[in-house]
Amino acid sequence: MKKKEIIEFTIEEMSFGNKSYGYFDNRKIVVKGGILGQRVKARVKRIRKDKAEAYITEVVEKSPYETVVPCTHYGKCGGCSLQTLPYEIQLSEKENWVKKLFENVRIEPEQWLKIEGSPVIQDYRNKMEFSFGDEFKGGPLTLGMHKKGMHYDIVTVDECIIMDNDFRKILATILEFFKARNIPKYNNRKREGYLRHLVVRKAHNTSEMLVNLVTSTQLQVDTSDLVSELTKLDLDSKIVGILHTFNDNLSDTVQSDKTETLFGQDFITEKVFELKFKISPFSFFQTNTLGTEKLYSIVKEFVGDSKDKTIFDLYCGAGTISQIVANQAKQVIGIEINEEAVKAARESAKENSIANCKFIAGDVKEEVQNLNEKPDIIVLDPPRAGITPKALEHIAEFNAEKIVYVSCNPKSLVEDLKFFVGKGYMVEKLQVVDMFPHTPHVECVVGIQKIESMK
Repeated sequence: MKKKEIIEFTIEEMSFGNKSYGYFDNRKIVVKGGILGQRVKARVKRIRKDKAEAYITEVVEKSPYETVVPCTHYGKCGGCSLQTLPYEIQLSEKENWVKKLFENVRIEPEQWLKIEGSPVIQDYRNKMEFSFGDEFKGGPLTLGMHKKGMHYDIVTVDECIIMDNDFRKILATILEFFKARNIPKYNNRKREGYLRHLVVRKAHNTSEMLVNLVTSTQLQVDTSDLVSELTKLDLDSKIVGILHTFNDNLSDTVQSDKTETLFGQDFITEKVFELKFKISPFSFFQTNTLGTEKLYSIVKEFVGDSKDKTIFDLYCGAGTISQIVANQAKQVIGIEINEEAVKAARESAKENSIANCKFIAGDVKEEVQNLNEKPDIIVLDPPRAGITPKALEHIAEFNAEKIVYVSCNPKSLVEDLKFFVGKGYMVEKLQVVDMFPHTPHVECVVGIQKIESMK
């Protein structure tokens, strides 16, 4: 086997992180993407003693499991890699991926709860973050998602099946508006141009929508006609706010140097379990609302009896979990580094007449040292990277009788659980929750119990 050689093999197994593998000349070949049972051609990138890494150049033969007709963007768009699999197979595969990651964490079979699927598998996204660009160099303006395997090429996804028709209409309207006026996209390599991103958020239960156009400051463009077009669209929901965010940062991420309100307000309000939550342009909120209700029901069940108990909700975001578990608790203290999210959490708690929640803006690893209260229960919902070693140490020092850990990254979750096991905890139960149908992503909820508190 040589580097850059094209080889052909069958995908024999899939794993978490959108990786899969097969064998060629008795050597394991690892590729990104791929569906169990597919016959593929792949170009060798890197050769190791016991394995090689490659990237798929062609699917020679479909998998016998691929029985679902995908959307028109499948294969071009870099998202929704599992679309061609029936949903029950997606769930089975995802559950198996997570179980393999936990092979070195002691979990008894009865502690594994059956994976929970999403209540809906299409039109489920309540937030879409699109990029402006072109599908090929020098091509017409596009607005959508990154092309599969490409850093810069963008595919217009106006028929995407994981967002509803209101998103599609807004995307098409904004794209045509700027194409008709020849407004240039922002070129990330040359650091020049104007149009960068479009972020659309929708509250599923209140039908409110927020549109946020993200550009550089390199041009001055009159957007009054765009506002007029958007507000006249025939939508199932109602646009309550249109924003213009200016971003001259070099990284290709949605950031705000300054945000102006072009129409209406700068937030939407969502309801979860009849509680109202204010969602601002940059605050975190789970992207599948119906899935969120299922996820947080499981979190609440894992928290269990909280009567007269103190709960810490660390990495609390906009305070959703805090307020959901607050009804029986003595008090809930939430910590979140995003000041905008903390502000929204405080306003939501006031709106929901919840008086026993306190929210602190700051880094968890610093703020937990300043707390005088001792938690009975700790809820953790950290970012994808997991919890920093310093924060882990401080959290373990509380010796809380119970920890409920919510994670969107089972790999970092495994490492953090090993730490807690070393500090005298045991895994009581674990459940995988699919919040992201057709994609390789999942959420996990783990109940962790202090062993000495069980005696």
